[in-house]
Amino acid sequence: MAGEHLGDRLARLRRMADLTQERLAERAGVSVDVVRKLEQRRKHSARLPTLHALAHGLGVELTALLGDPPGVPSTGEVDPPQLVAIRRAILPPMFAVPPDPSGPERLSLPLVLAEITQAWTLYHAAGFGRLMDLLPGLIDDARFVATVGTSGERAAGQAALAKVLQLGGHLAIRLGKSDLAISALERAIRAAEASSDPLLAPMICNSVAWAYQRQNRLDDAGRLAVWAADTVEREGALSAESVRVRGSLLMSAATSAARGGDYDRARDMMGTSEHLAGSLTALPPPVNGKLVSVFSRSSVRIERVRLAVQHARPEEALTLARGLRLSRDTPVSWRTWLLLDVARAHTDLGDAARAVKTLESLRRAAPGWMRHHTLAVAVVSDLWAGPVRPPGLRKLATELGVAG
Repeated sequence: MAGEHLGDRLARLRRMADLTQERLAERAGVSVDVVRKLEQRRKHSARLPTLHALAHGLGVELTALLGDPPGVPSTGEVDPPQLVAIRRAILPPMFAVPPDPSGPERLSLPLVLAEITQAWTLYHAAGFGRLMDLLPGLIDDARFVATVGTSGERAAGQAALAKVLQLGGHLAIRLGKSDLAISALERAIRAAEASSDPLLAPMICNSVAWAYQRQNRLDDAGRLAVWAADTVEREGALSAESVRVRGSLLMSAATSAARGGDYDRARDMMGTSEHLAGSLTALPPPVNGKLVSVFSRSSVRIERVRLAVQHARPEEALTLARGLRLSRDTPVSWRTWLLLDVARAHTDLGDAARAVKTLESLRRAAPGWMRHHTLAVAVVSDLWAGPVRPPGLRKLATELGVAG
């Protein structure tokens, strides 16, 4: 429901599950005080491990508890035409006539790959509206080039199809459509297995793990990420691409462990990831880094900041973030996560002024992401409910629909 408070949503789901506050707290393994404060609106947000635990106790997906992502209208109406077109491209009708490219230039595999690269850049910049317009045609183009030419050209086309379906899965997750995301990623893995790139399927497994996390399937997400990382390691070929894929999978597994409450295991896996990131300096860079998993010393540090914030260690988070020099290839989306976590840490420490300044920096750098992050709404909600409202907070609260 649009604008529904987390506490109201929690109470509604609890009543639907026929649970008392005490019984939900017992099933979730959290304090009943947390449940009460949320439902009474004395708490306006909760950490992801707590939200996962509550979703588990309710027997629902995490997305059911979080509600629709910011920037996605909750009107209760049918999917808009853009999303219908994406569904149709990802899940084409049975016995459909293969797509007919509008011109011979669209048959070029290099051109399709260049368009996919640009589309991923658009995704990382939160250009979701434009991406929704482009994606159906791009999927059709990739599906076509995966069926023509020599066996080698078809394999390369399958790789292109895998990457654009993976992108479709990521966009669906951002739009709160986890089932569509899983469908897209299943097809992406099938295309990857038909390509000649042994790293592509494990890379897409990372996206599947993320979708599982959104569905509160933390054990499934962690096992899949570890299995895929082990698969990459068994391949034996050491390259920047393999290190980036394996390292990003281990970070994903660490995230699942942390959200499940095992912070020590998560920290161990992040240590392994950090060691892998250090080895990248001795390897030739990937041919096209934008089509390989995001992984670097910067991304490892950003993820460590996130885990510290989620486990109520704001001082540790700020220490990790202090002096962090981001690599040039760090996408805007990852910079966004860092700023949001720093704002969360300042909020937790009661420094509302610094939290607002950090959020204002984020709005200047990536205004689109402010509208698509549940964490942004949570932080601003907590600041708005706090005893001090620094200059600039009202504008942020109004833009995110928090101010009454």
